[in-house]
Amino acid sequence: MAGGDPILAVRDLHVRFRTLDGTVEAVRGINLHVDAGETVAIVGESGSGKSQTMMAAMSLLASNGSAVGTVDYRGRNLLDLPKSELNRIRGSRISMIFQEPMTSLDPLYSIGSQLMEPIRRHRGLSAAQAKAEAIRLLELVRIPEPRRRFKSYPYEMSGGQRQRVMIAMALANDPDILIADEPTTALDVTVQARILELLAELQRKLGMAIVFITHDLGIVRRLADRVYVMRSGEVVEEGATEAIFAAPRHDYTKMLLAAEPTGCKASPPAGAPVVLEGRNVEVTFQIGGGLFAGPPMMLRAVDRISLALRQRQTIGIVGESGSGKSTLGRALLRLLPSQGVIRFGRKDIDGLDREAMQPLRRELQLVFQDPFGSLSPRMTVGQIVTEGLLVHEPSLSKAERDRRAIEALREVGLDPAMRNRYPHEFSGGQRQRIAIARAMILKPKVVVLDEPTSALDRSVQKQIVELLRDLQQAHELSYLFISHDLAVVRAMADYIIVMRDGRIVEQGETAAIFDEPREDYTRTLMAAAMDATRFRVAVG
Repeated sequence: MAGGDPILAVRDLHVRFRTLDGTVEAVRGINLHVDAGETVAIVGESGSGKSQTMMAAMSLLASNGSAVGTVDYRGRNLLDLPKSELNRIRGSRISMIFQEPMTSLDPLYSIGSQLMEPIRRHRGLSAAQAKAEAIRLLELVRIPEPRRRFKSYPYEMSGGQRQRVMIAMALANDPDILIADEPTTALDVTVQARILELLAELQRKLGMAIVFITHDLGIVRRLADRVYVMRSGEVVEEGATEAIFAAPRHDYTKMLLAAEPTGCKASPPAGAPVVLEGRNVEVTFQIGGGLFAGPPMMLRAVDRISLALRQRQTIGIVGESGSGKSTLGRALLRLLPSQGVIRFGRKDIDGLDREAMQPLRRELQLVFQDPFGSLSPRMTVGQIVTEGLLVHEPSLSKAERDRRAIEALREVGLDPAMRNRYPHEFSGGQRQRIAIARAMILKPKVVVLDEPTSALDRSVQKQIVELLRDLQQAHELSYLFISHDLAVVRAMADYIIVMRDGRIVEQGETAAIFDEPREDYTRTLMAAAMDATRFRVAVG
């Protein structure tokens, strides 16, 4: 609960970005405060300015961004502090969990070494003490086998596991204020609940304040004391959480509370051809090993899985973080070494090398879970979206590529005038839509969608689900839809595969899996999803 004394006060904050299209004002003179020990939620759709507000407070804006106003932390304006003083505060007194963990974790260093760095820098512990503390933190955030995972690299962990590592890093030095920017975006429903409980427990134990930035109003009521609702860079409503949810005053707040993907997808026509098939697919990773590290461990991430994806079908692949969902999707696209048979159309592709796969790449597309990590920061959105055309349709003129970019951006709900901007100028949800446009511009036959809506607010999720269904109908697309968000899966998929520890534990038609699951594990997932849905309905 609130301690009564403001520990952080934002007054008349403006955040602006210089772009090729002129100055963009992302935050427009907002005021907010956080009391010691309380949890404040900042909510709003993608692009509302909620993340940029806290990035400005931490002086972490991109190079073309600027902030004016006051960000008062214990009587000092953070916007006026020299970098050396800011560095003593950031990561120690004020920590931040970022929305996209893969861009915050160095792929060249193990998880353990990255956890130890802030512990040693701010607390002066020895290497042995820092290692013990890092392992304790991994246990705290429910990373399985923390001593072994201490030696893992980011690419060896699932998206949800990487997010939990980021939470551990943020908590390493017992901060006064924890800024959590979409901390449960990449987590399945069961782990999401555990992480929220963990944050609440740590807050009670450490007495820290939490600023919780999210687009998912379904989890705010469980955690927050007060709420600020943002739209287009402004605060449109604020107040105690119970009051906001019980009697929202602003129409925009009411819309956010009511948003939820709806509808269901019809099965493909009888006799639809199989476009992508896997038989007894296995993926094994080597973990550890080396001259002084002892023998390596072999992890079977995908264990003899078979599936057949038909034209205009959507197979939803669900399961908790680390179940092998994303690894299976990449293996089927031949982006990871695997064993077993993989067939695209009438052609076996499991034995093809990189050069032989190249002509097929435009027909087999992937939309990544982490859009920021897959978008080049040095390219404009227009260049990113048309990059594949340079490879697969090199004869197109620049004008024709630009026309195709305009069309693709419109299809995913983005203003084509934004194509001269760079990825860092967009919100997480907008970046995901850019990634979808990049895949769809090539008119593929199969698209693996790896958590394509995880970074999107509920109202935009609904639009994207409808968009993907329309595109599928118009172009006879087939999707593998990988997600931990079962509400979105139910709206998207006509067939579901449930995975756990690299294996299929249950599969079947969507209605049967949701309404009459046979396995205990599936029932646990469905129960968690139903609890979240009932919660959203209740607060709406």
